Amino acid sequence: MGSRSVDGVTGVPTPSTGDEVSWVVRHLGHLVCDDVAASPRFRGTQQAADAALGTLDVTGYVQRRNDVLPVSARGASGLSPWIRHGMLTLPIVWDRVADAPERDREKFRDELLWQEYARHVYARLGGRTADGLRHRLSGIAVTAPPGAADVDPWDRSMACIDATVTELERDGWLVNQTRMWLASQWSVRHGTDWRSGEQRFFTHLLDGSRAANRLGWQWTVGTGTGRPYGFSRWQVEKRAPGLCDRCEHRRACPIEHRPDDPPLREAPAEPLLRNDPDVAATAGPDGIEMTVGGAGDDTSGTVDAVWLTAESLGDGDPAMSAHPDSRVVFVFDEPLLARLHLSAKRLVFVAERLAELGTERDVEVHLGDPVDVLEGRRLATTFAPVPKWRRMAPRLDIVELHPWPWLRRPGNGTVQSFSAWRRTQGRA
Repeated sequence: MGSRSVDGVTGVPTPSTGDEVSWVVRHLGHLVCDDVAASPRFRGTQQAADAALGTLDVTGYVQRRNDVLPVSARGASGLSPWIRHGMLTLPIVWDRVADAPERDREKFRDELLWQEYARHVYARLGGRTADGLRHRLSGIAVTAPPGAADVDPWDRSMACIDATVTELERDGWLVNQTRMWLASQWSVRHGTDWRSGEQRFFTHLLDGSRAANRLGWQWTVGTGTGRPYGFSRWQVEKRAPGLCDRCEHRRACPIEHRPDDPPLREAPAEPLLRNDPDVAATAGPDGIEMTVGGAGDDTSGTVDAVWLTAESLGDGDPAMSAHPDSRVVFVFDEPLLARLHLSAKRLVFVAERLAELGTERDVEVHLGDPVDVLEGRRLATTFAPVPKWRRMAPRLDIVELHPWPWLRRPGNGTVQSFSAWRRTQGRA
């Protein structure tokens, strides 16, 4: 599909199946931090997402979910890239394991609830306070001595670090166990600010989200719990047997023993963690809302296009499902991407989905500021529980707003900890 001009704004061609890497080179190559390539492991298509879900078997998940090597022994589902972009929703994945063995089913569902909890925290805090989620989750915060500025916290002469960082940068994905290894090595042992490590993860992870990524890093360094995760050799030997035998440091391992806990300082708890004064803004609508947003004087009438966001690209996107014959518009946010400088594999993943979608319906792709690009368009869209969506939405003519497919709809109770949240809002 060629580029089209809409109200004076010129779009870019919709990616073609098989040409996504070249397409990203031509149209987005100036915005990425590395050579343009697709992840060798994950395709950003609904077909790939459905295939992965169809073969999901969580039998043995309790025993194998933290295994790292050999890869064939891993129990992790690997569904997170498609979940992050809405090609699979948490409710759909939750239902898929209904017939699994009880212990494995409940542990797997517990991990899905953790993802939902992360979304609740971010949706509540992310748009209200500038740094609420980034700096603290409760009355305890971690302070660590700064690491040497000229030393990479991830020493790739260590076999465990090299293998893990290689997988991160090549595939754009890691099992949860190795995410904790790298986060702990970065901040707990090396003393480097966790926010810079979180950004490095975010640059490469296909499932990179400010919600789950930030919460995972903060849990690892002990923010909110006061109990940092101490990465050391025994975890490598248990979860990746044989890896230490190939390491040049095997006889003098720099992580032989658990690191000392970093010093802690008291920090005031963010009040929003205890109570949400505006649940409607956090959760979005609980049904379809017509004639909302309203940047213009008259937002009644027919839908001009369905606006898809990177949060909800799947066939089951509520707004797109409600308008099967309408044009779909997607905007690569150029100012945001220029600031983030992500790995190209993240953009190729999205381009793969747009190419697939373009074989099924009319898809319009743009590069620019979404508010400028979408000005004057009468839009149907799905609520997204992220701060930037909430900032943009009032400036657009959204005439039909669809609810986000929550696994557990947010309430006004505490999100100070996962266990406290689960007792109130996270009940099955």
